[in-house]
Amino acid sequence: MKKKITVRYFAVFREQSGLAQELVTMEADTARDVFHGLKDRHGFGEPIGHCKVAINDELSDWDAIVNDGDTVFLFPPVAGG
Repeated sequence: MKKKITVRYFAVFREQSGLAQELVTMEADTARDVFHGLKDRHGFGEPIGHCKVAINDELSDWDAIVNDGDTVFLFPPVAGG
């Protein structure tokens, strides 16, 4: 079943997509499905295991369920030092 999901992009994901956020309609059961559904569209090169995700303002696991109307936040790896 297709769901309407708001996706918010941060750092390099924002640069690569050219968007701060977008509303997408896609078949996605999990946050992982959302990431993979957008990876080719926007040319994301980062491995999913190096990135973080939040759903509705809460850090989540990539296998967390995404519901119609949710907001998914995609965070690329952050270097520190």
